[in-house]
Amino acid sequence: MSSGVSQGEIELSVVAPAHNEEANVAPLVEEIERAIGPTGMLYEIVVIDDGSTDGTRERLRELMKSRPHLRCVAMTSTPPGKGNGQSAAFHAGFRATRGRVIAVLDADLQNDPADIPAMLEQMEREGADMVQGDRSHARKDNVVRRWGSVVGRKFRLWLLGDTIRDTGCSLRVMKREVALGLPLEFKGMHRFIPATARHLGFTVVERRVNHRARVAGETKYGMGITKRALPGLHDLFAVRWMRSRRRPVTSVEVVADEAGSGARNSGAQA
Repeated sequence: MSSGVSQGEIELSVVAPAHNEEANVAPLVEEIERAIGPTGMLYEIVVIDDGSTDGTRERLRELMKSRPHLRCVAMTSTPPGKGNGQSAAFHAGFRATRGRVIAVLDADLQNDPADIPAMLEQMEREGADMVQGDRSHARKDNVVRRWGSVVGRKFRLWLLGDTIRDTGCSLRVMKREVALGLPLEFKGMHRFIPATARHLGFTVVERRVNHRARVAGETKYGMGITKRALPGLHDLFAVRWMRSRRRPVTSVEVVADEAGSGARNSGAQA
């Protein structure tokens, strides 16, 4: 693939947000290459540098010298020493992609890129718009976190009718139009990607995927009750409110044909 490849030619874009993942980005890129290369798909890897203060960006620059399919998109206006968060990184990353299908995974190597080809095959076989990864069978969480996950699922089911088992799993594949329709410019919305996609009218299915322990770096996006559960509950009510306010934005253009029935579709679902 050359750097001059245009949008529409690339079949798959793999997006990974990274904040201080200097030790992980090289293995990540290599694993994605091993997973996607044998499929013969024309693909790109887009790593989002979300306010890293270590050598993440420099390491990516080194890797990009020999990999025209690798790109780095840097978030701007990030708080000192911090990133803008996963939702903002996904939002920026999706708009930087050129593929007709987008795969998403974390940069910390806990998601396994080897799962992506099977997820793509399932999406095509079942005619789905998104395949959401499910790590719940493989996680080795402590009692507190398992209890929190159960409570979180119950609240999502009660307030949103969300039946997705592992909505927190970043590993997913989706059609481009799904990714661009998600309101990820709002903080915390990445927790509700599959539920929001379904609410927008897209078909979402689930698939069991691998889950691996982090081997380098530290967790970046918050753990525990005050940093994870309470903000998640707050965001849950916000998403419910947004749903009640969302209105259809599709439209048709009316043309003056002699039959009077020449309405022409001029808008897609947002």
